[in-house]
Amino acid sequence: MAAADRAGVAGLRWLLLSLVVLAADQASKLYFLATVPEFTRVPVVPGFFDWTLTYNEGVAFSLFGDGANLQRFLLSAFATAVSVAFAVWLTRLPRADRWSALALALVIGGAIGNVVDRVRLGHVVDFILLYWREWHWPAFNVADSCIVVGAVLLVVAGFRESGK
Repeated sequence: MAAADRAGVAGLRWLLLSLVVLAADQASKLYFLATVPEFTRVPVVPGFFDWTLTYNEGVAFSLFGDGANLQRFLLSAFATAVSVAFAVWLTRLPRADRWSALALALVIGGAIGNVVDRVRLGHVVDFILLYWREWHWPAFNVADSCIVVGAVLLVVAGFRESGK
């Protein structure tokens, strides 16, 4: 691939999206910390969607959340290392690979948003609760949403690339 086809430093412009994700995530968490009492459900769409303020000391679905205080720093170090690796990957993408760049930027912003919580608070702030009757999805936040959307986009981009 020719150097002109690589995004290089220009690919780092996608990190502006990561900063937007980080800012939206932190602003939403500050809002819910200030307005919703802990562990209280506030119906938004009754029977489907509530606001709730809860905390996650682990990773997705509270995995690894029962460890020592050192664990929060290990999870933070891991998420930071993945974010750095994704930023490097971002600089090496072909300029035309916008789907992968979007995906990486979303994951980086979401991962760093949760790292900020872990380092600052010792846990991640969650406030979105989806449910249907007796079924409940674990509470999550803007950062988690961006990580999931980014991961799905990476898979889709990979399939698109392999199909060429």
